[in-house]
Formats: sequence, C-alpha cells, structure tokens
Amino acid sequence: MTTEPMHASQNTQHYEARAWQQLLSRATTDDFFYAVTTTGIYCRPGCRSRLPRRENVRFFPTAEAARAAGFRACLRCRPDAAAEADPVPKMCALLESEVDRAVTLEELGRLVGRSEFTAQRLFKAAMGVSPAAYQRALRGRALRTGLHQGATVTEAIYNAGYGAASRAYEAGALGMTPVRFQQGGRGERISFAVAEAGAMGWLMVGATARGICWVALADTAAEAEAGLRTEFPAAEIVADGGLGDLVAGVMRQVAGETVPGLPIDLRGTAFQLKVWRALTEIPAGETRSYSKLAADLGMPKATRAVARACATNRVAVVVPCHRVVGASGSLTGYRWGVERKRALLEAERQRG
Repeated sequence: MTTEPMHASQNTQHYEARAWQQLLSRATTDDFFYAVTTTGIYCRPGCRSRLPRRENVRFFPTAEAARAAGFRACLRCRPDAAAEADPVPKMCALLESEVDRAVTLEELGRLVGRSEFTAQRLFKAAMGVSPAAYQRALRGRALRTGLHQGATVTEAIYNAGYGAASRAYEAGALGMTPVRFQQGGRGERISFAVAEAGAMGWLMVGATARGICWVALADTAAEAEAGLRTEFPAAEIVADGGLGDLVAGVMRQVAGETVPGLPIDLRGTAFQLKVWRALTEIPAGETRSYSKLAADLGMPKATRAVARACATNRVAVVVPCHRVVGASGSLTGYRWGVERKRALLEAERQRG
C-alpha cells in the first residue's frame, strides 16, 4: 500500500477502506499509522493491542502527522521509534542469494516489513538502481566470473541465472558476445603505451579506436600492463607509439593540470556514467565526500552505490575519482594506493 492516496486529489474513502483492511489483517508496514480517538494513542498497523472500533479510528501517512494532530505514541508498538536499522542490506542479501530467479517486490516487501512500493523506493534511494536492475548486474557479474573460471558458455549462462542464452545476449552483460568474452576478448584490439611518471611510478594508457579505456599507475611497467592483460588475455593488445599525445595528456593530468577534451571510451550503466560525469565536475584540487556526491546527484541515500561506481572507474585521473574522500575527509578507497591519491590532490592544489 502506498501513501499516494493521502493526496487531497485522491479518493480518501477508498484509501481509508484499504487502510482499515490492512489494520484488520495486522499488516507489518510503516506506510501509514492509525490513531484511536477514544484513547488519544496512535499505533503501527501491526500493533497487537486490542482492535478499536472503526468509527474511532483515524489514519495518518506518518507518525509526525499523528503527533501533530495531538495523539501520543503507543508504548507497545512504539511507532515513534526509528524504523529497523537499514532494510537495504537484507534486500541485497536476498537478491544475491536468489540470483538464478527474479525476486519479486512482494517478496522484498514481506522480508523487510514494508509495502512493495516502499521496499523499492528505499532500495533505489540507497543503491541508485531498482532491485530488478541490481539483480541483472549480479547475473552479469556471475556470467563474467563463470567464463573467466573456464565454464562453457552454456554452463556459465545458465549458472548465472539466465533462462536462455538469448537473455544473456539481450542483457549486454559483457559488452561483447559470451564466446568472445570467454576467449579473453579475442578479436578485440586495445593499444597501450607505458611511461615513467616520476614519484607516481609507471603510467599505462590503454585505448580503443574510440578513446582511452584504461589508465593504470603502478610500481613497474610490467605491473602497469598486467591489469589489462589479465582482464582480456586473448585480446589483441599491442604497444603503440602512436598514443604519445594521449599519454602526454594523461601525464599532464597526473602532474595536476586540467586537460579538457581527452577522448575516452568508458562504458557502464546509466548510474555509473552519471557518477563518473559528476566526478569530472569537481574542481581540481577540491574533494567531495561520497555522501556529498550522492546528495549532489539527487540521491542522498545512494552513498554506497556512488562509492562502488567510483571504484569501478577504469580511467583514473582522467575521470578524477581521487577527488572523492570519506566522510571525515580521510583518503580512502583508491585503487592505485592512498599515497598516490594524496599526491594527485597535492599536485592539483599546487597548480591551482
């Protein structure tokens, strides 16, 4: 049951009839509260106190509204207490444990004691995607893992929860066909160049015909190249002296400059692309917390999803995930090391 019927333009009588039926069934939900005029007390619908007479009941969309109307909280069901500490992890756990089938909103709502509408709203606010999209991403990850570990294409597809091979192709979970992915990207061409980057160690830039698709910082040239080759061991990965201009541009960014217009080939979900775009809008030398970035994106409860999107950024420095820090300002969570993160920020501040 949703709170939409509370709007003045909605049919109040219909809303109250539905609310009364949920009260009679002792529904476990916080979508509305009821108050009893003869006692002056308001409760959750699932309260185990004696059922009141219908003519003595008033319904409210929130506990605050009931208090504003002069009712006091029930000591038995404690409707003024904070809701259960974050229901989202419980929903994530169910989605992850049942990746081979589509978990319904009804199941999620029942799991956390919310309506379907509320369960989906809470999940999307925290994770940045709907439960269905989250489960699709889980299947895609399971498919990639299975193929990497040597499963046949058919085994990997069905073990990942796709009901048919066509579903895996339609979902675009790999960015290429499962066969090509299993073959380590056979048929794909990625050019790369490696250069010394002073105190940062070695810089590697990988690029497709569309632009930069990989940037790595490492202690050795071999280590800098390893990530790309590990991900696509059978791709046509070639050293290319023609990437000089791209490498120079990325090197200038490492040194603290802002180099607009570098072409990038960065693929991800709509949410990831939204986060990555926001990263490029943080002024050089400045930082934002993950929670502030989530709030700026209009999704204040999506902090964890924003942090995860930052962690999956494949073109470090060009898309400056080093400008995002912990809530306390601590330099946490950087793929290429906290000291490099510190040095990148310091270089930008000196340039500024």
